[in-house]
Amino acid sequence: MYYVYLLQEIGRGRHYIGYTNNLERRLIEHNLEHNGFTGKGQWTLVYFEAYLSKEDAQEREKKLKQDGRSRRYVMERSKRSQYKLKETITS
Repeated sequence: MYYVYLLQEIGRGRHYIGYTNNLERRLIEHNLEHNGFTGKGQWTLVYFEAYLSKEDAQEREKKLKQDGRSRRYVMERSKRSQYKLKETITS
């Protein structure tokens, strides 16, 4: 299984889109490694999609990074899911 994921930087609100075959490991790597775009700061997973093939995940990641409409769709979905999670926790 492969995943396309959206991270949000805690505090600053920047976003990062990537793909991996292990979400937990990849999030740990983003938060521990100090190089590249995600090298400064702490990140949290806000959204992901699962794919059976690496090629499908890579294609979706590329589309999200290049296509503003697709990116806005994922950002909106992540906001809605965060809102629902907050409602569940406070209820």
